[in-house]
Amino acid sequence: MKDYSGEHWKVAGTAVTFGKFYKGSIERLEAAGCEVKLNPYGRPLTNEEMIEFAGDCDALIVGNDKVPANVIEHFHNMKVIAKHGVGVDAIDKDQAKKQGILVTNAPGTNKDEVADAAMCLALMVARDFHTMNTHTKNHEWIKYPGVDVVDKTIGVIGAGAIGTAFVRRATGFTDKILVNDLVERDEVKAMGAKYVSKEEIYSSCDIISLHVPLDESTFHLLDEKAFSLMKPGTILVNTARSKCVEVEPLTKALKDGTLRGYGVDVYDFEPPAWLDLFDFPNVVMTPHVAGTTYESNQRMGDTAVTNVIAVKQGKTPPNLITFGGASA
Repeated sequence: MKDYSGEHWKVAGTAVTFGKFYKGSIERLEAAGCEVKLNPYGRPLTNEEMIEFAGDCDALIVGNDKVPANVIEHFHNMKVIAKHGVGVDAIDKDQAKKQGILVTNAPGTNKDEVADAAMCLALMVARDFHTMNTHTKNHEWIKYPGVDVVDKTIGVIGAGAIGTAFVRRATGFTDKILVNDLVERDEVKAMGAKYVSKEEIYSSCDIISLHVPLDESTFHLLDEKAFSLMKPGTILVNTARSKCVEVEPLTKALKDGTLRGYGVDVYDFEPPAWLDLFDFPNVVMTPHVAGTTYESNQRMGDTAVTNVIAVKQGKTPPNLITFGGASA
């Protein structure tokens, strides 16, 4: 790999929270000979904005922005696209490879935060505390029961780093944990979880939490057939990817009682096109912040910067995405 140590680099940080709460990552880049500019919009960039903002840069630290092929084609100086987070499905890795641009991510930097948020969403739906909070603050003293989480059957689809962290939290509530993944982890089994088919999770679980990447095998993973297998009152949590759940059968399931509720932190776009189901009282929404805390923000920023600086120094970045899969 070419050593760029003596060169001045331009680095575009489009991740909304990069450099906002923690300045140490920017200071490291500047000390390495980089000029850094940060997202001026406070949201993911459009394709046109991305081309204008990062088109002449040497490195891109990207958040939830989409970086398709027709954007990457305009990156004439780019050496590395570093994800400020884990998932790289929004980056056209084939086009990056074609242009010799390395792609990296920051695995494990927010796994506990996302697992915490997923469990929080499950509890909110179970107890309806989001609605009660609104009532109480409006001086409406309305009491009604929720449902227990303790001793319920909890299903986890996707047991990578985040899914495993969620399993760990679930053991505090129940010993009935069902898991589905392509790879069976000894760590997950040691916690008492049982690997089963997705169909068994759909039909047996009271709570289902999604922790899968988005690819051809997980697109609309929860479709009409999946919802038809669920028992009434199931709680569904999605901190993975929005397109893993098909909207029309999801909407029907929320209306007919198949789902007690839906806790969601992920959307097709940010801010999302408004769906009818977003107005349902049994839907709890957060603005894609499941992995965002002060601590995780520092870890994600530092990891992304470590990857960028490694490339600048002519070294293989520690979290290089191998095309066809992540190094994580």
